[in-house]
Amino acid sequence: MSDFLSDANAIVWSSPLVYLCLAAGLYFTIRLRLVQVRHIPGMLEQLRKGESSEAGVSSFQALAMSLAGRVGMGNIGGVATAIAFGGPGAVFWMWVMAFLGAATSFIECSLGQVYKERDKEGEYRGGPAYYIEKGLGMRWYGMLFAFVTVLAMGLLLPGVQANGISSSMENAWGLDPRIVAIGVVIALAFIVVGGLKRIAVFASMVVPFMAIAYILLALIILFVNITEVPAMFALIVRSAFGLDAAFGSILGMAVMWGVKRGLYSNEAGQGTGPHAAAAAEVSHPAKQGLAQAFAVYVDTLFVCTATAIMILSTGMYRVHEGGSADGAVIHSGPAEVADVEVGPAFTQAALDSVFPGLGGTFVAVALLFFAFTTIVAYYYMAEVNLTYLLRGRSHTVHVWSYRVLQLIVLVVVAYGTLTTADDAWAAGDLGVGLMAWLNIIAILILQGPAIKVLKDYEAQKKQGVDPQFDPRPLGIKNATFWEERADRLAVGPDTALEGDARR
Repeated sequence: MSDFLSDANAIVWSSPLVYLCLAAGLYFTIRLRLVQVRHIPGMLEQLRKGESSEAGVSSFQALAMSLAGRVGMGNIGGVATAIAFGGPGAVFWMWVMAFLGAATSFIECSLGQVYKERDKEGEYRGGPAYYIEKGLGMRWYGMLFAFVTVLAMGLLLPGVQANGISSSMENAWGLDPRIVAIGVVIALAFIVVGGLKRIAVFASMVVPFMAIAYILLALIILFVNITEVPAMFALIVRSAFGLDAAFGSILGMAVMWGVKRGLYSNEAGQGTGPHAAAAAEVSHPAKQGLAQAFAVYVDTLFVCTATAIMILSTGMYRVHEGGSADGAVIHSGPAEVADVEVGPAFTQAALDSVFPGLGGTFVAVALLFFAFTTIVAYYYMAEVNLTYLLRGRSHTVHVWSYRVLQLIVLVVVAYGTLTTADDAWAAGDLGVGLMAWLNIIAILILQGPAIKVLKDYEAQKKQGVDPQFDPRPLGIKNATFWEERADRLAVGPDTALEGDARR
């Protein structure tokens, strides 16, 4: 299995995917005229305001659900892995991926809103499978993406998060992974059986609190090591372009691991964000596109940077050649990280160097919440795509299929706590890469409606009105939800949302 995962990743995560991610982000940044900078006030506005109904969640809850999927093992163990195999320069390429990825996220999440629909239980559903079918008219492509997503979110990705929880707790408290597996599985079962609403409420309560606490602790470490900060940022930039003597030989790895872990962390272009975006109740798709673009900033520019600051400012890292912990060590940190496993242990050692005895416990608790909410979000996205695959089937088929999916996720999570970190990461990377290939190609073809959405939003904002969306004047077809909503809105200003709540 290890050899298979390694060989598959070598194909999926070849150079073309790395450059495709960067090129798509750069193209969308230019095409949308720096939307990720111009509309920062609009992003923040969506977090303060926003509608909700029985059919959908608020913009903030959708953002929290999205962050639940983005903020996880990739922000702690993933950053450490990127530094270990790509050097400090990998952090710079993670930043680049976040900045460009915010524009990509706007495109895919706006499309998720445009082509969303209701399921038989009355909840909003949407995502790449839906906009591929409705926007491109390619049902087979939508089915392929849905199948790959169920595979990735149900089988390949949960193990990474579970393994991070297990390894950090074992490192901090010496807990037997089997005990961790039992606890996580029981808690996860309670959440996922509750459905979309329980997932949204749970995510909106947990994710912001832990993210803020994590960032605040990183800032404290930053101030404690303030004299090291200029040299740290200089090292990141030099290493990113192969100008540092120690890390110049791994420039290609810096780009590869920066983009690879950047995509794993913020998921911009992977196609995960549109699932949460489609669940939001908004009056215009661009609103949720902006909110989800901001999620990329929170994930990488805030949380991932916090981890990088902890690790690099304290020097608690080592760097290997060849993208593997078995490769030759070209930089060795202090004795505290000489023999520890690449991953969360770097962050734990960094915290311990400033707050002795705190590092292991804090990182273990942070990973418990971050990774647990990520697993919950993975299940939600797997369920959305399973719903897509089962459209037209009876209610009984849906219910039993959901139960089977829940059981599979619980088994994978239990196994993930017991497997090796290398195999868990390899499986996760394969899932991310497969989804990214399919989704980025789709949104490059189907970018037109998202660009029209932004122009329509900006035109209405200039008129001083709260933007409302009707796809027909824009020439956007098959956005039936919005067509029906616009018709109800024409009857009365409150009819649209009231109608959504009643249905």
